[in-house]
Amino acid sequence: MNEADALEIMQAAMRTVLIASGPAILAAMVVGVGVAFLQALTQVQEMTLTFVPKIVAILLAVGLTAPFIGSQINLFSQLVFSRIQSGF
Repeated sequence: MNEADALEIMQAAMRTVLIASGPAILAAMVVGVGVAFLQALTQVQEMTLTFVPKIVAILLAVGLTAPFIGSQINLFSQLVFSRIQSGF
């Protein structure tokens, strides 16, 4: 295994992590901005108010995109195992 192989595997790993975590992070960001906007409109500055909607949004996002996330992780695993089998 040379440096190019290690770099390729690390790039694939980082890409997989970004793809897998993207929906949850995006959902939390959208809900957070929405709740912050509503708090600004109503002048309610309760810090704990943002946690429950974000948690629900993250759970929904992960639940809805679980098959896609699983397939991406499966593809990465197949790549790594095929590289190990072929001796890099």
